[in-house]
Amino acid sequence: MLGAVALAVLMVVMVDRVYGHSTLAFAAAIVMLIFVNAPILGFNCPRCGKNAFFRGIFVIPWPNRICTRCGEDLDRVLPKNAGG
Repeated sequence: MLGAVALAVLMVVMVDRVYGHSTLAFAAAIVMLIFVNAPILGFNCPRCGKNAFFRGIFVIPWPNRICTRCGEDLDRVLPKNAGG
């Protein structure tokens, strides 16, 4: 995610240097960051469903090892047939 943010900023800066200020470059950067963020939104606690990357209202680039809502160990390896 940090790499994607750096790439988005670089893309906006390069478009700004070559073509001048462009709203389309900002829009493209936002769309790119939404697509890169999609896998992070799917990493939830199997017991309660809380996202492991959220710390209150803040999102950080590494997940919790222990769920802050129910205390489930998210670092535990699941058996191969755990998902059904």
